Amino acid sequence: MIQSPTRSFALAVDPARPPTGLERAVYAIGNFDGVHRGHAAVIARTKAVAAARGAPAAVLTFEPHPADYFAGRPVVFRLTPLPIKARIFQALGLAGAAALTFDTALAGLTAEEFVEQALVKRLGVGAVVVGWDFHFGKARGGTPDFLARAGARLGFPVEVVERVEAAIDGSEAEVVSSSAIRRALERGDVEAAARGLGRDYVVAGLVAHGQRLGSELGVPTANLALEPTNRLAFGVYAVRAAVGGRSYGGVASFGVRPTVNSGAPLLEVHLFDFAGDLYGQEMEVSFLARLREERKFGSLDALKAAMADDLRRAREVVAARKFGDSGQII
Repeated sequence: MIQSPTRSFALAVDPARPPTGLERAVYAIGNFDGVHRGHAAVIARTKAVAAARGAPAAVLTFEPHPADYFAGRPVVFRLTPLPIKARIFQALGLAGAAALTFDTALAGLTAEEFVEQALVKRLGVGAVVVGWDFHFGKARGGTPDFLARAGARLGFPVEVVERVEAAIDGSEAEVVSSSAIRRALERGDVEAAARGLGRDYVVAGLVAHGQRLGSELGVPTANLALEPTNRLAFGVYAVRAAVGGRSYGGVASFGVRPTVNSGAPLLEVHLFDFAGDLYGQEMEVSFLARLREERKFGSLDALKAAMADDLRRAREVVAARKFGDSGQII
């Protein structure tokens, strides 16, 4: 769990000039979907370079994800939409972030044009830090070596952070990547995903009205519709949820509810030791462990029995973890 500090943080979307407070900042550059352990290493180095230069540390990222732009529609299973990503950046101690809209104009820039127009003219970078596999510009023509040469010519130093490895699947170490973390979530292994992320996987959304089936079964739930591209494996999970300024243990079911009324995928969260109305409130849900896959039961009594076991096991998982009551998971 990462707690966001109270220090100020500036998020600038499509700045035309260096954002206030980020003049001559040291920028980490990348998509940073997931802000995983590999990204954290780039950010840590960015902060170190910034401290040595007496400059602010910031991040440059892109929205939408370039793969979504080229597909013409959302296709990427996003680990961290921009609002969550920005909060993690703040929690990691950055002074701010710039988000450039990835559109036809940006996609058409050559690597040289991107450096001159985006980094020098619009952001006025003081220095740049990138990961070993960073590519940019039209047809991904820019490489870390190209960026270093351009920086030397244009007056800003460039540092390249080497790959970070972790035993995401619990066995052999592999390069930490957003793709590997997505694969773990697609098979429901939220603990493996957490090893790559460096924290639990989190989703956020507004609590919506449902059909109150949970209440009828004795387990009232708060319902969240996740993004259509979210490919978390259907199933029942032990979770921690933050809402209304407090954090609660809970159990969550993500899926199509085949026993009751198969429908669009929905995340249904039952909070332990909570009573009240949550409709319309923002909720964050942190996934701790998968308890079982989603399945169709032969009767409501069989479903209720399974739910009772889910509640018991989820309480055990939550009790084994240490949490504060800050009401903030990220």
